[in-house]
Amino acid sequence: MDSKERIAKALSISTDTKVFEMGQGVAEGTPDVFKKCFPGGKAVVLADVHTWPVLGERIYGLFQQADIPVEKYVIDKEVFHADWKYVEMTDCVVRGEYAQAKVIEDSAEFVETEPEKCFRQPSEDYNILISVGSGVINDLCKLSSYHHGQSYISVATAASVDGYSSFGASITYGGAKQTFTCPAPVAIVADIDVIAAAPKHMTAAGYADLAAKIPAGAEWMISDFVGTEPLHDDAWHILQDYLDDFLADPDGVAAGDPKAVADLFEGLALSGFAMQAARSSRPASCCDHLFSHILDMTGHRYKGELQSHGYQVAVGTLTMCAVFDELFKLDLENIDVDACVAAWPTLEQEQQRALEQFRDFPAPRLGYDEITKKYADAQTVRAELTKLKAQWPEFKARLQGQMYSFATMQDLFRRAGAPYDPSHIGVTRQQLKDMFPIVQLMRFRYNVLDLAKRGGFYDAIVEPVFAEGGAWEI
Repeated sequence: MDSKERIAKALSISTDTKVFEMGQGVAEGTPDVFKKCFPGGKAVVLADVHTWPVLGERIYGLFQQADIPVEKYVIDKEVFHADWKYVEMTDCVVRGEYAQAKVIEDSAEFVETEPEKCFRQPSEDYNILISVGSGVINDLCKLSSYHHGQSYISVATAASVDGYSSFGASITYGGAKQTFTCPAPVAIVADIDVIAAAPKHMTAAGYADLAAKIPAGAEWMISDFVGTEPLHDDAWHILQDYLDDFLADPDGVAAGDPKAVADLFEGLALSGFAMQAARSSRPASCCDHLFSHILDMTGHRYKGELQSHGYQVAVGTLTMCAVFDELFKLDLENIDVDACVAAWPTLEQEQQRALEQFRDFPAPRLGYDEITKKYADAQTVRAELTKLKAQWPEFKARLQGQMYSFATMQDLFRRAGAPYDPSHIGVTRQQLKDMFPIVQLMRFRYNVLDLAKRGGFYDAIVEPVFAEGGAWEI
């Protein structure tokens, strides 16, 4: 299946996105895409101080030339993140309340509005957002459009994230990184001339974000195996069948080669389409992303700067590759199921463990709430482990077919220009090790650490990663 066929297939399973224009020079056609999707609508180009001169000003001018009513709003911040403050700022932009948007943008102290109070009835007076940027701007436009019963158009400026086409927006609210339900854009415009010229660190971040689908896929296979979250056939095949090909040219990605970058962007877009089909971020992330969420929520900085999503995910991805390397060394046919079941803690004990682990966390009840939702009783644990014991050789082979080794992934990241050691983002190996209990408890989503906890081999797959001779030897 070639690129055009893959994109056609992706659009056929998409629930939200109807138009996907990718190629050299396609930005010029953005007004036509707008007219097709929103006949008679009013547009507002939302960009920041970096993306406005790169593409935002050009898109704004094209809309003026096409006689489409258009305004602009440029976020006047060198660095900003997907915090709730900026969601409410973007809400104001949708409503044409530009002065109030600026007040919120410049506010040093901001009181968050409860999410359910941000919704508005659709109105013909609302602007249609034209998101010109990458991950943060796109997520802001996605959620704010949803708040007002609207859709929007995403004009990509870098192959840095898979969020352009994804269902849901990752936003920090109440101190916790959360994925808020909201549809993907109705149209995506990806001009490869612009995207290939993006800063190399952004493209490297996108490469790491796409590579994260390797361990995320393995963890989805585990969840499917134990029966908690079955694989979605369309979502799985539209991405995983081609993932190796999209990751095959890290050197071209580092060099900004248009073909390599186009392949990378297509892979990221297909990841988002997979999420649309599954109505979940399950096809694209698991533990690999949770390390990044922890760093976001704790305000981690390196050399005074917050690190990009993709850079943080790179470290999480490598770490999970190392964990799987250790998992494959185990002989799980000899699990003592009775002993594991006898040692299994009660819900109350797990809730207490979560409260202790999250005691000093920005969202101290997050772990408690998530473990309450995913706690399994002894009968469920017995069934999972009995199946694992009986089918481990066959299932292990399937997982090995999905995974890359730590050494392989590290080499790919090195060549692509992505971080390949935690020190590259200012995280010590001890800090990384200390995150593991939080990662396991942080989301309702079933992961390999959950299986290891239930099977009594958690320490056997985590401790060697940080031991002498391990991937992250301390």
